[in-house]
Amino acid sequence: MITPGIKDSDFIRGQVPMTKEEVRALSICKLRLSENPVVYDIGSGTGSVAVEIARLCKSGRVYAVETKPEACQLIKQNIQKFGLENVRLVEGMAPAALEGLEPATHAFVGGSKGQFKEILASLLKKNPRMRVVVNAVSLESISNIQSVLKDFAIENYECVQLAVSRSEKAGSYHLMKAENPVFIFSFDLSGAADGEKA
Repeated sequence: MITPGIKDSDFIRGQVPMTKEEVRALSICKLRLSENPVVYDIGSGTGSVAVEIARLCKSGRVYAVETKPEACQLIKQNIQKFGLENVRLVEGMAPAALEGLEPATHAFVGGSKGQFKEILASLLKKNPRMRVVVNAVSLESISNIQSVLKDFAIENYECVQLAVSRSEKAGSYHLMKAENPVFIFSFDLSGAADGEKA
């Protein structure tokens, strides 16, 4: 397979939240990956985004950053299941967990634990021209992201709301069951290494 689109059921999941198949595909599309990317998957959860990217970019390197012990175990299991050698699990909370990692060309933020501004400042120091995609579901997260972005020099900004419904059998009928709407923010950092706007 040369496109994203691993079935959700193919991942070892447990009780950890996971970026769903259609959201993964569009989020990865918005990353606009290069041929040999270095990617941070921050708030990696089950590692589904990291796994998809690592399979697409076999010569790239992906860092799955996660703080929850249960999620870290799932990431390890999914890396092993898909036989990937270009994904490294980084256990810890961003932005502190990013210290010591090579600079990334791309970053996907699936969860920030309320540290989005600090994470973005850290990414900017790593590479002031990085491509970033951020997913948000809650109104609080959406508001926080929009507020934080005002303080940073970015370009090529886009926000897409994705609402997916899947058919579900109900007796002899099929009904459409809606998933939670997801906001996908994408942009390029365009600031100096010292970060925020004056």
